[in-house]
Parts: sequence; C-alpha cells; structure tokens
Amino acid sequence: MHDVVVVGGGAAGLSAALVLGRARRSVLVVDAGEPRNQPAAHMHGFLSRDGMPPGELLAVGRAEVVGYGGEIRRGRAVSARRDGAGFVVELADGDSVSARRLVVTTGLRDELPPIEGLRERWGRDVAACPYCHGWEVRDQPLGVLGTDPRGAHQALLLRQWSADVTYFGSQLAEQDREKLLARGIRVVDEDVVKVLVDNDELVGVELTDGSCVKRSALFVPTVFAANDTLLTQLGAEHTEDGRTTAPGVYAAGNVVDPMAQVIVAAAQGAKVGMYVNGDLVLDEAAPERRVHGL
Repeated sequence: MHDVVVVGGGAAGLSAALVLGRARRSVLVVDAGEPRNQPAAHMHGFLSRDGMPPGELLAVGRAEVVGYGGEIRRGRAVSARRDGAGFVVELADGDSVSARRLVVTTGLRDELPPIEGLRERWGRDVAACPYCHGWEVRDQPLGVLGTDPRGAHQALLLRQWSADVTYFGSQLAEQDREKLLARGIRVVDEDVVKVLVDNDELVGVELTDGSCVKRSALFVPTVFAANDTLLTQLGAEHTEDGRTTAPGVYAAGNVVDPMAQVIVAAAQGAKVGMYVNGDLVLDEAAPERRVHGL
C-alpha cells in the first residue's frame, strides 16, 4: 500500500511525485509512456528549459523522483476502484497497485481532422499552438485549417509571427472574416484535402477545387479528447486546485486542463502534490487514528 499512486508520468505527474517524495511519502508513478508532446522535437515556453526535447525533460524528472525514493513503473492503468479507505488501480498486464490517495495526470489526445498527410506531419510542421511553435516558423508562409470555429482565432494570433497567413475553410462566420481581413490575413473559401510534402518538408496544401497553395507550416485546431477513463470510473469531476468531487482523488495537467502548456501542467502537479500531502497529514492527525504513546 503506497501513500499515493500517480497515474501518468508527464510533467504534471512527475511534478506531483517529486513534491510527494520530498515530503517523504511513498509514491508510485504508473506511466504508459505516451506523452502528448512526444512527436515534437523540442518544447518551448518553459523557463530555463526552453528548447529542451520533451523526452529529455521527462528523463530528468524521473531521475529526480527516484532520487527522493519514488518509484516509476511502466504500465497502462485500465481501471481504478475505491477499496475501503484507499484505491486499487488495475494494470493492463493483470497486476494491480494500491494507494491511500490517487492522482490522475493521464493527459489527452489531439484528434486531427481526416486530411491526407496531416497526421504524419503532426508535431513537426503541423501544429496547434502558436505560443508553442510560432517562433520556429516566424516570417514563413503559414496556413490555418478552418476545420473548427477556433481556427479563426488561431489565424488572428499567428499574424503576430508572420505577415503571410492564409486561412482555409468553406465555413467562416462573417464577423470572423472581417476580423481576419482587418488583420491582413488572406481568406481562401476552400477546404484542404491533402498536405503536400517534398523531401520530407511541408510545401503546401491541395484544396477541394484541385488547386494548390504553397505553405511552409500549418496550424490546426485539434479536438481535445481527455484520457479521463479513471476519473469517469470513480465519478470524479474536476473542481479546482487539483481536487475532484471524489474524496481522495486528484487530477492535474491536460486531462483536466487541455490548454495547459508543459510549464503550467508541471505547476499544477506541484500544487496537487502539496494538497495530497496535506490531505494525508489531516487524515493521520484524526483522533481515531492516534497511536498511543506518540
């Protein structure tokens, strides 16, 4: 029986585990090894770690957690249930782990529109967040896929990084069109059907009318699909400050905050670690748990 099981070994989960380890809690991190930003070569906007490969950050984080007595276990958690005053997490390999408290930091999946060649370029010259990738494609011809109403806002933001931004989409609200044009953004009333690649570089897009437009990078509003199966099983709805409506269950990172960048997810995890330790302290201070002579 661990004090805490953290499901998800990304920035949020490792940050929570680090705080808990430093608080001398027995903590186990169960990680499936599928971070959201795995396709990206570098992460950005993380003070003192800007430009670091995502995998390197996680490797350093795992070493720090282990250095404070934490355990890291590769595995996929498939279910979680309450067991008395604690929790049991079942793993895909048939094993199970138990803990007094549960922290869920399982992230999310970015679901892309079904456009030929788009997925293959994801995390390289196809991205979603201007703050994460805008600098790297500054002053280049950029395209925004209008597969979702949020695309218009993306295009407005991207104009900050390039004077050559084109919005592609047959569905565009008139008020959004006016904003785009006012910001100097070209609007093409055709949908993209294919991403064009040459020598392993994105060079443009093919439209529904068969025409092609040269672009060096594309931005697309993805659909956020939270990996929240465990939270759903426990009836745990996210409230605030990492707490959920299920006592003893906490959550942080993209599983509850899809807009959280790596540095934000790490901060959320650190806060959750403090809350969980405080929760355990109060539990241990309850009169009915008092150990005579101590």
